[in-house]
Amino acid sequence: MHIFYTPDLKTDTYTLNEEESKHCTRVLRLQQGDMVSLVDGVGGLYTAIIQDAHPKKCSLQIIEKQLEYNKLPHEIHIAVAPTKNLDRMEWFVEKAVEIGINEITFLLCEHSERRQLRLDRLEKIAVSAMKQSQKGYLPLLHELVPFQHFVQTCQPEQTFIAHLEDDATKGIKEFYKPGQPHCILIGPEGDFSPQEIALAYNAGIRPVTLGKSRLRTETAALVACHTLHVLHDVLAPL
Repeated sequence: MHIFYTPDLKTDTYTLNEEESKHCTRVLRLQQGDMVSLVDGVGGLYTAIIQDAHPKKCSLQIIEKQLEYNKLPHEIHIAVAPTKNLDRMEWFVEKAVEIGINEITFLLCEHSERRQLRLDRLEKIAVSAMKQSQKGYLPLLHELVPFQHFVQTCQPEQTFIAHLEDDATKGIKEFYKPGQPHCILIGPEGDFSPQEIALAYNAGIRPVTLGKSRLRTETAALVACHTLHVLHDVLAPL
């Protein structure tokens, strides 16, 4: 069944915007009486029937709803420095949403090669990935924030920094607590600076390793996200 994103759905009737109406009626060629699915990005999954297949204002009638659809049993937050090549960061956002993630924060670090970000483009990719993977929740995507500001807002017992220095010897598994939120910091292609690592340590954030391989930024971010999912599946009580 075709899925549409309807973040402002409040009642049992809904009218798709012009872009979605055109896609519904002219691209997908759906007609009056056809059924579609709607997601609001905050856990609501709805089944609806097309009442009027108008190409500019397609109207729908909600007939069934499910709340907390595909809600993650744990909270995953990845804070990552965007790559110079934005395509690679778009890839990470798409795949992280498909796997399942609650929040993504973009970090501005000393070694960052990208210091500006089009969040609207990344949000569109996140919406598309949410629909494609049939998720009920749209992750929060946060604007680019200086590293030093971000670490001041972290909960240190739930936050970990992945870097390439020798003292990052323990994996995420060593610290993982089932059912608890976890935030992993991923640095730019030149890694975090020694000053940033010291700042994180002073804030109570502990180091972790993602394995012996030297990973690209977007790969490391996705590995951290997937590792938290695997740990939950293995270690969470039934």
